[in-house]
Amino acid sequence: MEKVVIAAAKRTPIGKINGALKNFTSVDLGTIVTKAVMNQANIKPSDVDQVVFGNVIQAGAGQNISRQIEINSNIPYCSTANTVNQVCGSGLKAVRNAQAAIVMGDADVVIAGGVESMSNAPFLNMDVRSGHKFGNVTLIDSLNNDALMDAFNKQPMGVTAENVAEKFNVSRKEQDEFAYQSHMKAANAFDNGYFDKELIPIEIKNKKSSYIMKEDENIRRDTSIEVLNKLRPAFKENGTVTAGNAASLNDGASALVLMSESAAKRLNVKPLAVIDGYAEAGCDPDYMGYAPYDATKSLFDKLNITMNDIDLVELNEAFAAQVLAVAHDYDIDMDKLNISGGAISMGHPLGDSGARIVGSLIYNLQRTNQKSGLATICIGGGMGMAMKITLL
Repeated sequence: MEKVVIAAAKRTPIGKINGALKNFTSVDLGTIVTKAVMNQANIKPSDVDQVVFGNVIQAGAGQNISRQIEINSNIPYCSTANTVNQVCGSGLKAVRNAQAAIVMGDADVVIAGGVESMSNAPFLNMDVRSGHKFGNVTLIDSLNNDALMDAFNKQPMGVTAENVAEKFNVSRKEQDEFAYQSHMKAANAFDNGYFDKELIPIEIKNKKSSYIMKEDENIRRDTSIEVLNKLRPAFKENGTVTAGNAASLNDGASALVLMSESAAKRLNVKPLAVIDGYAEAGCDPDYMGYAPYDATKSLFDKLNITMNDIDLVELNEAFAAQVLAVAHDYDIDMDKLNISGGAISMGHPLGDSGARIVGSLIYNLQRTNQKSGLATICIGGGMGMAMKITLL
């Protein structure tokens, strides 16, 4: 079976909801990163066989946003595109689907990524189509209903994090300390240029001026343990999950170029990394944040490896509680976990994050002169994904 390599990886800065990127649609953001990775890999649009993006909140965005991104990136009509929705894992599943298409011989070169514009999530009315004769109408927030609410128990994702914190004895103190470290690591990474290779500066135009956005908007450089300790529980009375130790609502996009080894040789492309394996697993939706443990176990069993074989880990920070529970039970060395920060500090544009952590993992491995990396993420509805890569 021919190996699949990653030839390029880029991302936008991550914006706050209704922040700097609020006027960029998911298609806009996806087009920016798609053009950027083609340029990075030094390939032509005509070299691309497929485009696959993960995206969660799709209502109102038009047919198949991946196809829109593809055509807007000047990739020929004869190429194809599909859009993936597996909630927070959508971006990583897009990478997996691209890998599978190449392995199966359906494509040689695929652009895979993830994108979310939570700022542009529409409000929905479910009654007017059947005829509304009189009285008030109800609007449903697609951001809450389709992205942040458990479909089975009608509980916010934050309640599932509280469940994990209780079951695995993760204290408020531990969660706040982890969140603080996430912000400090991300701020340090930007200060030292660690994100320079992966980040695409974006021009933000206002009515009277413009500026270049070069940094994730969500990072709180001035936060402290004391500030985080003062925040009230967000989801449960006397709970431990707060707005400070959970990921925020954000806009952003990431993309990667995947290709077969033979295509890389034919196109004279020097790959960044190779995909070694992938696994996903399900769990009780009430404890969805713990699912990366199960996915990682499945992956390691498949590859016959252990955590000792992994140099760096990117475990998406949906909530500090779930990251700490998984890290504790898998005995992950905290010095190799999310070394440049994570979603708590940088932001969590839902469909984007799974692809973002793969790109960040590649550049963190490069920077630290290491080889083996694990990217893993929890998914609403009780699922987890894990992917192992090796730097080339």
